[in-house]
Amino acid sequence: MTTPTRVCFRLQVRPELLDEYLDRHSPVWPEMLAEIAAAGRRNYSLFLADGGTLIGYYEVDDDAAAQAYLAASPVAARWEAEMGRFFLGLDGRPDQAATALTEVFHLEDQLADVGGPAASTPDNRNDTEGSAS
Repeated sequence: MTTPTRVCFRLQVRPELLDEYLDRHSPVWPEMLAEIAAAGRRNYSLFLADGGTLIGYYEVDDDAAAQAYLAASPVAARWEAEMGRFFLGLDGRPDQAATALTEVFHLEDQLADVGGPAASTPDNRNDTEGSAS
Protein backbone atom coordinates (compact mmCIF):
# COMPACT_ATOMS: atom_id res chain seq x y z
CA MET A 1 0.00 0.00 0.00
CA THR A 2 1.44 3.36 -1.00
CA THR A 3 1.38 6.28 1.37
CA PRO A 4 -0.86 9.01 -0.01
CA THR A 5 0.46 12.47 -0.68
CA ARG A 6 -1.09 15.03 1.66
CA VAL A 7 -1.76 18.35 -0.07
CA CYS A 8 -2.67 21.55 1.73
CA PHE A 9 -3.26 24.86 -0.02
CA ARG A 10 -4.27 28.41 0.72
CA LEU A 11 -6.53 30.81 -1.16
CA GLN A 12 -7.96 34.20 -0.21
CA VAL A 13 -11.70 34.64 -0.68
CA ARG A 14 -12.84 38.18 -1.45
CA PRO A 15 -14.43 39.39 1.80
CA GLU A 16 -17.43 40.91 0.00
CA LEU A 17 -18.17 37.51 -1.60
CA LEU A 18 -17.84 35.26 1.46
CA ASP A 19 -21.55 34.58 1.88
CA GLU A 20 -21.98 33.74 -1.80
CA TYR A 21 -18.86 31.53 -1.72
CA LEU A 22 -20.31 29.56 1.19
CA ASP A 23 -23.64 29.23 -0.59
CA ARG A 24 -21.90 27.82 -3.68
CA HIS A 25 -20.43 25.03 -1.55
CA SER A 26 -23.66 24.02 0.10
CA PRO A 27 -23.85 21.81 -1.85
CA VAL A 28 -21.21 21.55 -4.57
CA TRP A 29 -22.52 20.28 -7.91
CA PRO A 30 -22.83 16.47 -7.78
CA GLU A 31 -20.97 16.17 -11.11
CA MET A 32 -18.07 18.21 -9.68
CA LEU A 33 -17.94 15.99 -6.60
CA ALA A 34 -17.76 12.99 -8.92
CA GLU A 35 -14.88 14.56 -10.90
CA ILE A 36 -12.89 15.29 -7.73
CA ALA A 37 -13.28 11.67 -6.67
CA ALA A 38 -12.51 10.37 -10.19
CA ALA A 39 -9.29 12.43 -10.16
CA GLY A 40 -8.20 10.42 -7.13
CA ARG A 41 -8.53 13.11 -4.47
CA ARG A 42 -9.99 11.93 -1.19
CA ASN A 43 -10.37 13.14 2.38
CA TYR A 44 -10.86 16.58 0.84
CA SER A 45 -11.80 19.44 3.16
CA LEU A 46 -11.98 23.22 2.99
CA PHE A 47 -11.61 25.40 6.08
CA LEU A 48 -12.46 29.10 6.19
CA ALA A 49 -10.78 31.50 8.64
CA ASP A 50 -11.84 35.00 9.58
CA GLY A 51 -11.13 37.48 6.82
CA GLY A 52 -11.61 34.96 4.02
CA THR A 53 -8.44 32.86 4.29
CA LEU A 54 -9.36 29.47 2.86
CA ILE A 55 -7.31 26.38 3.67
CA GLY A 56 -7.86 23.23 1.64
CA TYR A 57 -6.59 19.73 2.33
CA TYR A 58 -6.79 16.47 0.41
CA GLU A 59 -4.95 13.20 0.01
CA VAL A 60 -4.04 11.65 -3.32
CA ASP A 61 -1.80 8.88 -4.67
CA ASP A 62 -0.59 10.87 -7.70
CA ASP A 63 -1.18 14.61 -7.43
CA ALA A 64 0.22 15.40 -10.88
CA ALA A 65 -2.22 12.92 -12.45
CA ALA A 66 -5.11 14.35 -10.41
CA GLN A 67 -4.19 17.89 -11.48
CA ALA A 68 -4.02 16.79 -15.14
CA TYR A 69 -7.35 14.97 -14.90
CA LEU A 70 -9.10 18.02 -13.48
CA ALA A 71 -7.37 20.38 -15.93
CA ALA A 72 -8.87 18.34 -18.79
CA SER A 73 -12.32 17.95 -17.24
CA PRO A 74 -15.10 20.05 -18.86
CA VAL A 75 -17.06 19.89 -15.59
CA ALA A 76 -14.10 21.17 -13.55
CA ALA A 77 -13.44 23.87 -16.16
CA ARG A 78 -17.03 25.16 -15.79
CA TRP A 79 -16.86 25.02 -11.98
CA GLU A 80 -13.48 26.75 -11.79
CA ALA A 81 -14.56 29.43 -14.31
CA GLU A 82 -17.43 30.29 -11.99
CA MET A 83 -15.32 30.08 -8.82
CA GLY A 84 -12.34 32.15 -10.03
CA ARG A 85 -14.03 35.49 -9.29
CA PHE A 86 -14.23 34.64 -5.58
CA PHE A 87 -10.46 34.79 -5.00
CA LEU A 88 -7.89 37.55 -4.56
CA GLY A 89 -4.38 37.40 -6.03
CA LEU A 90 -4.98 34.32 -8.13
CA ASP A 91 -3.41 33.85 -11.53
CA GLY A 92 -5.32 31.06 -13.25
CA ARG A 93 -7.91 28.50 -12.26
CA PRO A 94 -8.30 28.08 -8.49
CA ASP A 95 -7.77 24.30 -8.71
CA GLN A 96 -4.53 24.78 -10.64
CA ALA A 97 -3.09 27.97 -9.15
CA ALA A 98 -3.65 27.72 -5.38
CA THR A 99 -0.65 28.33 -3.14
CA ALA A 100 0.59 24.98 -1.82
CA LEU A 101 1.73 24.89 1.80
CA THR A 102 4.77 23.01 3.04
CA GLU A 103 4.06 20.25 5.53
CA VAL A 104 6.35 20.57 8.55
CA PHE A 105 4.87 17.96 10.91
CA HIS A 106 2.81 14.79 10.61
CA LEU A 107 2.18 12.79 13.77
CA GLU A 108 1.94 9.34 12.20
CA ASP A 109 5.18 9.81 10.23
CA GLN A 110 7.12 10.84 13.30
CA LEU A 111 5.64 8.08 15.44
CA ALA A 112 6.62 5.56 12.76
CA ASP A 113 10.15 6.98 12.67
CA VAL A 114 10.57 6.35 16.40
CA GLY A 115 8.74 3.03 16.38
CA GLY A 116 5.84 4.36 18.42
CA PRO A 117 2.15 3.50 18.23
CA ALA A 118 0.07 4.64 15.27
CA ALA A 119 -1.89 6.95 17.55
CA SER A 120 -2.33 7.52 21.24
CA THR A 121 -5.87 6.84 22.38
CA PRO A 122 -7.35 6.17 25.80
CA ASP A 123 -7.77 2.50 24.82
CA ASN A 124 -4.11 1.84 23.97
CA ARG A 125 -2.17 3.92 26.45
CA ASN A 126 -0.54 2.47 29.55
CA ASP A 127 -2.51 4.04 32.40
CA THR A 128 -0.54 3.73 35.62
CA GLU A 129 -1.70 6.90 37.35
CA GLY A 130 -2.94 6.27 40.83
CA SER A 131 -1.46 2.78 41.15
CA ALA A 132 0.75 1.89 44.06
CA SER A 133 4.21 0.51 43.35
